[in-house]
Amino acid sequence: MMFQIVPIMWRAVRPSRIADMPAVVNTFWLRKGYEGLTFFGQILTPTQQEADRFNAGASADRMSAAMKNHEMIHLRQAQACHDSWFCFYLLYLWYWIKAAWFGKRSVRRQLKHAAYLLNPFEMEAYRHMYDQDYLKRCEGGAQEWREYAKMSLKERLEKVKK
Repeated sequence: MMFQIVPIMWRAVRPSRIADMPAVVNTFWLRKGYEGLTFFGQILTPTQQEADRFNAGASADRMSAAMKNHEMIHLRQAQACHDSWFCFYLLYLWYWIKAAWFGKRSVRRQLKHAAYLLNPFEMEAYRHMYDQDYLKRCEGGAQEWREYAKMSLKERLEKVKK
């Protein structure tokens, strides 16, 4: 299962060349409770049922369509990161580490999974996941995450709590 990711990375193209991300099953990279993970232009899912729901897209139920939209927002964010998956993942990891290791303990105590939920990329994706027109408005790349990145963790926490 782990070795399935190497071909995905090897065949990856620039985010701007991707119109839609297919969902594929890969249980190795997903923690329990997560439905999908954007990975170099594909959505990794824990089960075939989840993959089928993602691949159904907008024709699926409202929640499945929203989750697909969430992952597609990450594609637009990668486009905004110099149209590079590596830049996107390096920044994603940096923001996660800042919240997990350097963030104030009081912030981490107030929000379970704070490093994930206060990541600027996730904040934008969760904010707009139910807005099916959001992707059309950010063809050149989703940029809202940049505003969240300028905020302190405490400010981001207040934004998430609203």
